Amino acid sequence: MVDPVVPPFVPVLLATLLLPLVGKYLGRRAAHALGILATAVVVPYVWLVPDGVYFAGIDLFGFETVVFHVDVFSRLMGLIFGFIGAVAVAYSWASDADTVQTAFALSYVGTSLGAVFAGDWLTLIFFWELMAVTSTLLVWHYGGQAVRAAFRYALLHGIGGTLLLAAIIWQYAAVGTFLFGSLPGVQHAPGMAGTVAPVLAALGIGVNVGFVGLHAWLPDTYPRPHVAASVFLCVFTTKTGVYGMYRAFPEGELAIAYMGGAMAVFGACMALLQNDMRRLLSYHIQSQVGYMVAGVGIAGHLATAGAFGHVFNHILYKSLLFMTVGVVIYRTGEESLKKLGGLGRQMPITAITFFVAALSIAGFPGFNGFVSKGMVIVAAHKKHYDLLWYLLLAGGVGTFLSFIKLGYYAFIHGEYDGYVEDASIGQAVPMVAVAALCVLFGVYPPALYEILPAGADLDYTVFTFKHVLEGVALAAAGVIGFVLLKTPLSRVAKIPDIDRLYNPGTMYGTRALVVGTTELYAAVDRTVVRATRVTVRLVRDPRSVIDDATVDRITRQDTIGFGVLLVVITLAVAVVVL
Repeated sequence: MVDPVVPPFVPVLLATLLLPLVGKYLGRRAAHALGILATAVVVPYVWLVPDGVYFAGIDLFGFETVVFHVDVFSRLMGLIFGFIGAVAVAYSWASDADTVQTAFALSYVGTSLGAVFAGDWLTLIFFWELMAVTSTLLVWHYGGQAVRAAFRYALLHGIGGTLLLAAIIWQYAAVGTFLFGSLPGVQHAPGMAGTVAPVLAALGIGVNVGFVGLHAWLPDTYPRPHVAASVFLCVFTTKTGVYGMYRAFPEGELAIAYMGGAMAVFGACMALLQNDMRRLLSYHIQSQVGYMVAGVGIAGHLATAGAFGHVFNHILYKSLLFMTVGVVIYRTGEESLKKLGGLGRQMPITAITFFVAALSIAGFPGFNGFVSKGMVIVAAHKKHYDLLWYLLLAGGVGTFLSFIKLGYYAFIHGEYDGYVEDASIGQAVPMVAVAALCVLFGVYPPALYEILPAGADLDYTVFTFKHVLEGVALAAAGVIGFVLLKTPLSRVAKIPDIDRLYNPGTMYGTRALVVGTTELYAAVDRTVVRATRVTVRLVRDPRSVIDDATVDRITRQDTIGFGVLLVVITLAVAVVVL
């Protein structure tokens, strides 16, 4: 064990500031090496710091806060965030990401670490909003279509953050403190108090985790930036959202559990209809996060361990999927499955690591997804949430279908026109390392249990005949389904999502608001100017404004007073309107 020195986000954010300078004077290699070091050091640090509250009592906006709180949940998040941050920086260097982009990515990692190690809601929302800003900059930096996608992303996450902030304020009004109820000595119960705060929190956090209807930013944003940026993006926002959902609902919530089931099915079905590879993977973020959300909603030792085990495992295999697909895009310049084919023969390392990740996300026995996904499914079955159980199983079939499609058209079927190099050594090393962990945690689950909440006390056996048979049956259903649906799926064009409705509505609504406000200001300005001109004329030459008989009945003082009154009234109206 070691004594805490600084919160883990400090070295990462410090490296963010130094990275452009190091890149300018020492080059890209040195800058990315600094980024790898700053993120990798988080792993042993958070592993060795004992559970407890550190750096408490720090004043933030006049309120007591805890900026570094270590428990089993935050430790798990810190371990995987630090590790995958280092992996993603290494992949960025090998994929020709510039130093500024990697600096933005590190700021995203650092703010995410700040959020998951917060010991109070105020610190969490502070880093939560910074996380939205830094991830927006990461997308925005790439230019082109990424700029508009980043604007839409920022707008929606701004709404989500506002809802969560409202929930936190409501929580403070109810309990009188921002501190988490799980901290020692805090009097109120863990989670959001009352009835209004939980609803606001569920909606606000629901944006980040991709609730059905609030999810369209995922497939809209993640396919747009540099391929290395997508590796960072697929990790931090949604998983920090799951962490926040647990902090808000530590005792579970059945409605949230069923939303998780709906996410699992909806995301898998929409992914199956995609031909853009990164768009397909983005929908599967929603689908897989659905299992995590379901686990949080179900609650209990097994479901909670499954939810956070799936957070850990998903970060491994999803980052690997984005890395392998990123290599394909990096080497070919093609995003669509319709323009690829047979790459497995020319890119064996990329193909093998892809299929390891695909089997992991699909939950095939022997891979890490089978372990954590199985926990959530079994927890739903044990609590007799039959509909939720069927939804989670259906999501599993859809996952197999989707990744059979992606792997078949990218690496097996057909022939790509031209020679394609495999992943470079700098790309292959991170990919192989992550693939090895996917297998390790799949064949030796106790290694995963060591970092899970209540992992030592879990009443769960992974490799029972029933569980293995279930995993194989889902795979078989996926294969049969793909054979039956292959021809219809090949004819599917781009499928619209809900953003087809609210993106134009947002754009035209924003434009109408801006134009309306501008025109209102202009109208008031014209009115004030006209009133002032009339007043000046009235004072200087009353006969130019009113008839001679009326002028004879009033004095000059009356005229001045009337003019001043007219101007005051006009200005008062302008102030009220504006």
